[in-house]
Parts: sequence; C-alpha cells; structure tokens
Amino acid sequence: MQSLWESRYAQRMNGMKSSAIRELLKVVAQPGMISFGGGYPAPEVFPVKQFSEACERVLSDPAKAKMAMQYGPSEGFLPLREMIARHTNRFGINITADNVLITSGSQQALDMLGKVFVNPGDHILVESPTYLGALQAWNAYQAEYITVGSDENGIKVDEMEEALRRGPKFMYLLPNFQNPTGVTIPLENRRKIVELADRYGVPIVEDDPYGQLRYEGDHIPPISVLDDIIRREQGNSNTGNAIYMSTFSKTLAPGIRLAWIIAPTSVITRLVQAKQGMDLNTSTFNQYVAYEVASGGFLDEHIKLIRKIYHERRDVMLDSLSEHMPAGVKWTHPEGGLFLWVTLPEGCNSGEVLKKAIEEKVAFVSGESFHPHGGGENTMRLNFSFQNPETINEGISRLGKVVRQMLK
Repeated sequence: MQSLWESRYAQRMNGMKSSAIRELLKVVAQPGMISFGGGYPAPEVFPVKQFSEACERVLSDPAKAKMAMQYGPSEGFLPLREMIARHTNRFGINITADNVLITSGSQQALDMLGKVFVNPGDHILVESPTYLGALQAWNAYQAEYITVGSDENGIKVDEMEEALRRGPKFMYLLPNFQNPTGVTIPLENRRKIVELADRYGVPIVEDDPYGQLRYEGDHIPPISVLDDIIRREQGNSNTGNAIYMSTFSKTLAPGIRLAWIIAPTSVITRLVQAKQGMDLNTSTFNQYVAYEVASGGFLDEHIKLIRKIYHERRDVMLDSLSEHMPAGVKWTHPEGGLFLWVTLPEGCNSGEVLKKAIEEKVAFVSGESFHPHGGGENTMRLNFSFQNPETINEGISRLGKVVRQMLK
C-alpha cells in the first residue's frame, strides 16, 4: 500500500539512484566474505588513543568544553582552518583561513558545489570513469555530463579540447591516485589542462582526498598551484579558477566526517550561504577534537605510518594479481591512494564475475558504475587499504579462480 508521499517526489529524484558501492556493502556483510569493494581505510591505523586523549583535553577544560559543545561558525573552527591553511601552503597553494570552509565530509562539499553552481541541464566535464560520489551529488541537481576517457596518464588531454568547446560549467578531476582507477595525471598533462581550461574559460574542481598517500615517485604540484603560476606568468587578471578539496577521512578517520574546500573568498561566501541551509555548521566538537589530534606535528608522523602500511598492502595485491590472474587481464599500478583498476578481456562482464565471486566469498565493485554514460563492463575496482596482507592474498586467489572459470 502506497502512502501519499509516493506521488510527491521532486522530479530530480528520477535521476538519483542508490550507490552501487553502498548496496554492495549490504551483501558483503556476511561472515567469511573478503571485500575489496569499499574505500575503507584500515581501522588499525585509526589514532584511537590520540582521539581519546584529545576528547579528555577538550572536555576537561571548561572554556573549551563550552565552546566545543555549542553551535559554531558556518565557516568552521578558526584554529582548524588556520592549521589547514598552513599545511596547504607547504604544497604551494598560497591561502589564508579565509579561503577555507570546513564541511561535513567531502560528500557534503560536492553537494554544496552542486547547490551553488549547477542548474538543471548544466554540463560538467568529467573523466570516464570518475568518482561515483560526485555523480550522485550532482545528479540531484539534474546535471548532465561531458565525458573524456582516461588511460594510464589519467584524463586524455588530447581529447579535452573538443569537450571544452561544448561549454561545461566546470570540470571535475582527481589528479592524484584517482578513484576508481588509481592513476595519476603527470605534471606536463596538468599544465596542458590548466592552459586549456584558461583558453576556454572553464574553472576546475580539484578533488584530492589521497594526495598525501604517495608510496613511490615524486610529489606533483596540485592543479591549483599550476593554475596560479601560469596565470601569473601570463599576467592574467583572473585568479583562483581552481577550487581545491581534501579531507581528514583518509589521514585521521572517516567517522569524524571532516573535509574542506579551498576557494576564493567570494566563492566561500556563497558556499557558506548554502551550508547554512544544510546543517548550519559542521560538528563543533569534532572540529575541536580533530584540531587537538592533528596539531603539534602528530598528523605528519601519522601519515608516514599510513603510507608504510598501505604501501605494503598495495604491493601484496599487485604481486597476488600477477600470481593468480590469467593471461589477458590487466591492471593499473597506482603510485599511491587506495585503489587499483582491473581490466578483463573484452566480452567478460565484471557484473557477471561479481555474482560468481560473491559465491566464492570475495567482492569488488564493477566498473560500469563509475561511467556517467555507461561502459566499462569489463572493468572492476579493487581496494587494497582495508584488508591485511594475508586476506588480500586469499581474496585475490579466490577472485583469480572465478575469472579463470569465466574466461573458459
């Protein structure tokens, strides 16, 4: 029996679907299942002791406790914003706290960008495949997508110009260890992207949740830095054409739901207006505690630990794929991040592989979900951060067995 609400959904709901990843997580919760499906950090790297001590410091100080338990400014806790600005300046993005807006996770940041910038029918230029959460956020605002394919160097720069001629509202990129493919855009390609974006007057949203989780190779300047450098070299009066996003979810813990947007102050003002209509402010208590944990040099040392653990797990997965996957199966070699991307031979549907894999108690995310216009039926995303090395070996062994059977 239907309620009266069933005929009252907004039209935008027609374009909204449940996350394939979240739906998969319901299936894989059964005992004995090895899941490479989620983008979960390893729980053993969560700084539980430091959070416990930080909570005690905040709550035992009457002045801090009163402020931490109260409503806070929509922009976020000022000392935390100042710390983020100092940390970001080290990578060449010259900002102050006025350019930083704290959000309740990166997903809220994406939703806010949609709320502020996207009208029904507006086009957004994205890689294909791209981050599923961004598509979910902007589908709610009835966005349409101009897609550009990707390869081992990320988005195909030589195909971007045609897409930019169509006049997208902005482009969305994950230059470092992209979700889902794990690939990184090289420096020269980043320069070309900035130059093309400037030529066609298209701003850039740079999403960088994994940038500090590099296991090999050299640091590459963010697109936001290159945008600033190139504009100064050209004497361009326009500045701040790249919005930068990042998060504590991968370096502290996702449960605290803390992320941030870095943008020109005029854009921050508009985003704050949007946030005030969403949740007024991100949890004040969480911000106070995260600041207590991350300040004083702890975060830098903690990231070194995370890199060490994830580096080992990435290597274990790469070695296990080499051992257990049949000929014709290919995969990316991410220099950092949480994911790698597997491509099966043409005609082998990863959705069908997933059904058989679940029977063998191993799960992944089928690649088709990450393509706005379909495609990628023979691809899959594997997460290597969550499972320990022994479990990774066992899971890839099971998955390799299923793939070999499907290719017979």
